[in-house]
Amino acid sequence: MAFLEKKKGLREYKLNKPEKNYEVIVDSSAKDVRPFTACAIVKGLKLDDEKIKEMIELQEKLHTTIGRKRKKVAIGIYPLEKIKLPITFKALEPDKIKFIPLESEREMSGLEILQRHPTGKEYAHLLAGKEKFPVFIDANNQILSMPPIINSQLTGRVTGATKDIFVECSGFDFKILGKTMNILSTIFADMGGKIFQMELKYGNKKEITPDLKPEEMKISLENANKRLGLNLNEKQIKEFLERMGYEYSKGSAKIPAWRTDVLHEVDLIEDIAIAYGYENFIPEIPEISTIGEENKREIIKRKISDILAGLGILETSNYHLTNKKWQFENMNMQENHFVDIEESKTDFNILRKDLTHYLLKILSENSDSEYPQKLFEIGKVFELNEEIKEKNNLALAISPGNFTDINQIIDYLLKMLDLKIEIKESDEIPGYFVDGRAGSINFNGKAIGFMGEIHPKILRNWRIKMPVTVFEVDLEEIFKKLEI
Repeated sequence: MAFLEKKKGLREYKLNKPEKNYEVIVDSSAKDVRPFTACAIVKGLKLDDEKIKEMIELQEKLHTTIGRKRKKVAIGIYPLEKIKLPITFKALEPDKIKFIPLESEREMSGLEILQRHPTGKEYAHLLAGKEKFPVFIDANNQILSMPPIINSQLTGRVTGATKDIFVECSGFDFKILGKTMNILSTIFADMGGKIFQMELKYGNKKEITPDLKPEEMKISLENANKRLGLNLNEKQIKEFLERMGYEYSKGSAKIPAWRTDVLHEVDLIEDIAIAYGYENFIPEIPEISTIGEENKREIIKRKISDILAGLGILETSNYHLTNKKWQFENMNMQENHFVDIEESKTDFNILRKDLTHYLLKILSENSDSEYPQKLFEIGKVFELNEEIKEKNNLALAISPGNFTDINQIIDYLLKMLDLKIEIKESDEIPGYFVDGRAGSINFNGKAIGFMGEIHPKILRNWRIKMPVTVFEVDLEEIFKKLEI
């Protein structure tokens, strides 16, 4: 609406304070399973089949995106007339959870839902290994749902006759849940509903949701003009931001509470560009003369890939981001010299230090596939000393395989590249190798990596059933030699 200039600036929604018993009591038993929830009540909706379909589509879209397929956020919507407030959010043993799940005609226990119900089987992995499962229960001791799996057939089905709804989302990050609830409640308000806040009781601590207070973010006029190649003044910045639904004053923008995509000043600048109009940017040819050519390092990497692929070894490509469990705990390595990602929005919260742990992860995910399995990757790794160091590594893994098997592959690769390396004993072999079955790889008098057989303890950490041999080297010295 703001973009179409019907109503500029920050849109405000009326929030009604919690009424009597508009409470959700969060029991401590949920702490280790799914510790947080954010909730709201919306009244006065006029629903039909089309709007109910929109609600379901919205719910699943949020599950897939912000919710990471329900892992981070799971959403439930319930007809208020079938619920007695207040609500309790707690965790129970699976055999004590009994209700009729949606699209079912008979009562099931928590485990039966995971084993027999189609939705339960699809999302069973989210509760795998848990001694207790989370549930929402009303004041009549009726189970409303078992998140993140499914609602109850009796209390969790919204129909065209439903006027008032109870909305909840549960997960592991209260801030993300709050944002999700802001999106849901404002969309339901756009459908004609009235938003009522709920009081969440976490022991002695209380929270109120939804909270539609806008966040504030600084934006520099100089940065905006530099990035966009324009010469906008503050009045124009204000005009464009307000067209995009923000409120702007003296270098600061107020961001709508339902916007989860605005994380940095650059996101504000992007919205300025949208309001300005991409069609209004004038393309310019840079006043320099250059001849394009492929980077020599990329040519070398492609040659290495072609050689290894010719040997029937599968090339993989993994994220630059990883997490401490995969990088350190599973590999029996100390947590040091790694680059931490501040305020990561996902479980991937550090930059990877090596490629080996990712190859083991792939092998662990394919432990029931046909053997032998041969993988390699060429990619960037990162390390933090006084500053962040970025370099290219090559890693190769064979399962089942031994020291001799991988040595033959490396000999062939080096012969094709016309290079020579030495494999020596070393006291600095990583702890994930078997003692006496690993060596240091030296090139031009420098240690550039390691090769050897992975220790059985590490294989157990990854649940890999077959022996694995790994080779990983720093390619920077090889680049220097081959680029001459």
